[in-house]
Amino acid sequence: MPDVKGALPPFPPSDTFHAPPSWRCIDFISDLHLHEGLPLTTQALANYLDTTPADAVFLLGDVFEAWVGDDMRDQPYEAACVDFLARAGARLHLGIMVGNRDFLLADAMLTACHAHKLADPTLLHAFGHALLLIHGDELCLADEAYLKFRSQVRTPQWQQAFLAQPLESRLAQARQMREASQVHQHTQAHSEWADVDERAATHWMLAAGTMSLVHGHTHRPCDEAFGPPGAMRHVLSDWDLDHGHPRAEVLRLTANGFQRLKLVT
Repeated sequence: MPDVKGALPPFPPSDTFHAPPSWRCIDFISDLHLHEGLPLTTQALANYLDTTPADAVFLLGDVFEAWVGDDMRDQPYEAACVDFLARAGARLHLGIMVGNRDFLLADAMLTACHAHKLADPTLLHAFGHALLLIHGDELCLADEAYLKFRSQVRTPQWQQAFLAQPLESRLAQARQMREASQVHQHTQAHSEWADVDERAATHWMLAAGTMSLVHGHTHRPCDEAFGPPGAMRHVLSDWDLDHGHPRAEVLRLTANGFQRLKLVT
């Protein structure tokens, strides 16, 4: 596992995506954490996807709070989500990157949603910009316990063994992990949550040949200088309209640059 002050995580194999010349608008969203307990958030996403003028929507991870296998898509709540995601995927380019909560989302779900797999990382070329798109969790080097867990659950052996279990067993384990995560989060102030390591981000941005980074995961939306001199990062907001301090934000890119759209005030 990487040491924050030592070796940097190597830049992993990445995909490159060139936006078609006809595109005029791309929207970025992450950290929706959809589940049955977020009816207002879920409806807000459905409404947004039905009405956005964007040519493409890129979902950069943690679309779902927990995803224990693509057979989840037939559960009542998840099936409703498939419906509105598929409507969006049928009329615009819907790209989905997995995050730390929904890393088991795979081809069957993408096909059901008419969505395209978005690798982590992806180098996006659009409107004269080159953007490195990541979820962000792999570069939170200070969160050593999570990175150890991540290295375990991302192996084919662990995933095959987990997916071989009955759905109800997988769902029960996901609930336990979610409850443990919530307990851990409540012991920390939001400002104490791990952030993307700047040295590691610089390494990845230089390897990708870009001065722009777009990521989610940290729930700290901002546009700020970060990484190599002259570089910027754009951090996506999480969404939650069902609890205090409602928030739902879209990061939009056009030929004029970035714009943040707040769907709630």
